[in-house]
Amino acid sequence: MAACDKASEDKAQDAQEHREQAQEKMSDAQDKMNDAAKENAEAAKDQAEAEQKAAQEAAPATPAPTEPAKQ
Repeated sequence: MAACDKASEDKAQDAQEHREQAQEKMSDAQDKMNDAAKENAEAAKDQAEAEQKAAQEAAPATPAPTEPAKQ
């Protein structure tokens, strides 16, 4: 009977260790997801700025229309 208690105690300890390891891995994965989301947001911002600049450069530099002189 004592051997049974030791085996179940060992299994409980192993289970606890596995839970802790899983929690650490989940935390690491969440950190990586957060980092990836930040990188993605920065990339989207950079892309929008690049598109805006390209549109400005592509627009012809025409002078603003002026009203004809009144006579």
